[in-house]
Amino acid sequence: MFKIINTPVLLLLATALTSSLSSLVITNAHAKTPLDINEQSIVKQVELGLEQALNDIEQAVNINSGSMNIAGVKQVGLLAKQQLLAIGFEVQWLDGSAFNRAGHILATHQSSNPNAVKILMIGHLDTVFAKNDDFQKFTRLSETQASGPGVADMKGGNTIIIAALRALKTLDLLDNVSIKVLLTGDEESSGRPLSLSKQAIVDGAIWADIALGFENGDNNINTGMAARRGYTGWTLNVAGKPAHSSQIFNDEVGYGAIYETARILEAFRSQLEREENLTFNPGMIIGGTSIDFDIDKSSGSAFGKSNVIAQKAKVKGDLRALSNKQLKSAKQTMQNIVKNNLNHTQAELIFAVGYPPMALTQGNLNLLAQYSQVSQDLGYNAVKPANPRKAGAADISFAAEHVDMSLDGLGLMGSGAHTKNETADLTSLNKNIEKTAILIYRLAKQKAKH
Repeated sequence: MFKIINTPVLLLLATALTSSLSSLVITNAHAKTPLDINEQSIVKQVELGLEQALNDIEQAVNINSGSMNIAGVKQVGLLAKQQLLAIGFEVQWLDGSAFNRAGHILATHQSSNPNAVKILMIGHLDTVFAKNDDFQKFTRLSETQASGPGVADMKGGNTIIIAALRALKTLDLLDNVSIKVLLTGDEESSGRPLSLSKQAIVDGAIWADIALGFENGDNNINTGMAARRGYTGWTLNVAGKPAHSSQIFNDEVGYGAIYETARILEAFRSQLEREENLTFNPGMIIGGTSIDFDIDKSSGSAFGKSNVIAQKAKVKGDLRALSNKQLKSAKQTMQNIVKNNLNHTQAELIFAVGYPPMALTQGNLNLLAQYSQVSQDLGYNAVKPANPRKAGAADISFAAEHVDMSLDGLGLMGSGAHTKNETADLTSLNKNIEKTAILIYRLAKQKAKH
């Protein structure tokens, strides 16, 4: 197992790993340390490659790669393949037809040193913007900002991965590190089954010691995602006894489907809303005498009358938790609530297979401390744990439980992701390329010494 030794000493003041991330305080216990000669060269090389990195982002953004635009995702993958081949990586396309998506890019650099640290770097090729969307092009807004579909989420993050590796390769600093780069084609709209869609991530993580994710996280360059909440969808189906509304509440007829649905949702709220870092949201509800729901379009319709007791109701929602333990406990509480039915009603709660949590661990905090030290040694700010409620689920969650350490939110910062106002903060580009390259260099050095 890979372990950090002589970790740059950032003091983490927390009572326990299960404490709220918002209560974690990281203070700089030592002054910044000078960059060694190789690290100084990395900074210079990143500066020399900055124009190319900007061009790479523009080229990728100008190719539509909405998750269901199979040809477009493959085209962005081909662009990344060419860039990674030029660095000397072995690159393969993992076909996604088995899970109804384009597929993934997997690039590998294998060190000749059998004891070299193994790092999995995760990005994604797809965006939320469909082929017929009118938001299609990269636009340079100013010296410090650019807009475009996926410019921050996450074609900018993919570029940070490739630019950092390009700098290290140019300086011959990849000898003592083995790296797999996995750029998935379905992060924004995952293929099904997830067991196939996410298998490449799991396989890469089982191989690796460390996983690094290049999503933009909470879009704060001074934070890193040491934890991410998982995502699970749920469906609540409720049935009642139809009758004239004048008979509601009596022993022969009961309460109907809508009252039972209201009872369940209110009990979810009252029993679970104070659970830290847990959220559950009913995003869609339909009810009446008869209902119809189109799962592909996530839309539905209902027929009913005010003088008829509702026979059916359906609710679609999500559940987000910070650990598997918290997720399991919440599911059990919700199922217990669903079972305690009002008279003459029935209900079932079905949980979908979802994204697992990336739990907060000491290994993740150690890796964040290293990354923060790199940032400070470069003359930038300390990097603290991000609040996991400020970012959604991500592919790294499928890797986190299989590696010693994981960290996400290392990509290109910005704002307005998933909207036509998506904007990248270009001042974060060189900073996060530098930090990524020097972090990899230091991790390789530490393992070599160990």
